[in-house]
Amino acid sequence: MHIDGQETFISHLIELRDRLLKAAIAWILLFVCLFPFANELYTILAQPLLSKLPQGGQMIATEVVTPFFVPVKVAMMAAFLVALPYILYQVWAFIAPGLYAHERKLVLPLVLASLILFACGMAFAYFLVFPVVFGFIIGIAPVGVAVMTDIGKYLDFVITMFLAFGITFEVPIVVIVLAMTGIVEVSKLREGRPYVIVGAFVIGAIFTPPDVVSQIMLAVPLWLLYEIGVIVAGWVVKNKPAPPDVEPYRPLSEEELESELDRMDDEQKKLN
Repeated sequence: MHIDGQETFISHLIELRDRLLKAAIAWILLFVCLFPFANELYTILAQPLLSKLPQGGQMIATEVVTPFFVPVKVAMMAAFLVALPYILYQVWAFIAPGLYAHERKLVLPLVLASLILFACGMAFAYFLVFPVVFGFIIGIAPVGVAVMTDIGKYLDFVITMFLAFGITFEVPIVVIVLAMTGIVEVSKLREGRPYVIVGAFVIGAIFTPPDVVSQIMLAVPLWLLYEIGVIVAGWVVKNKPAPPDVEPYRPLSEEELESELDRMDDEQKKLN
């Protein structure tokens, strides 16, 4: 018994190693394919800022190796995002056999929805938030001050914003999971709306630049996504199939107990 359990554990470790290796190979291959276009990828990433700079404005590199390593980092991140569906598939293929059927039906849609919502959060930041924030910052720069951002600092800023908005767009998933698992009732989620609104603006103040525009553009979607999550959670809980009826436990009466004992004695006699 102990040997079988040990062999099963080792086989799981081997399978985990193989799937992690496949995921890593996919990421590396995509990075190799995107590496020749690293500079172009960074230009696309920096376009929201470049488009707002005044005529003749440009970004700068304050370190010797920055012009090489920063585009390479962008290519690595782009390769990871492209490979992410395949990586998640490897993770799913590893954990799915250990889940019950109803758990698989719940986990897979949530994972796919989380991936889509995170991508939507990044797209929201890139196409809507960045142009507004950069236009606001450059517009309020004092006269005679040239806005020239270091490419490494810009990448750090973009990653922070992508993570902030990507995680923000996961709020509906969190709300739905809390409601479906019964951790929090939908009525409690509705009652917590004022606290969520305050918390949204606090989060916006922490994870965005110190300007009102970007804080509002993070806080308002966070609040609206929470409301969407509450609505969907209410619908899911309302339409959740009821558990099968189970007859409640009832102790046997004395007559039933004697009859059961007699039946067991008769079966024992027949066996002897």
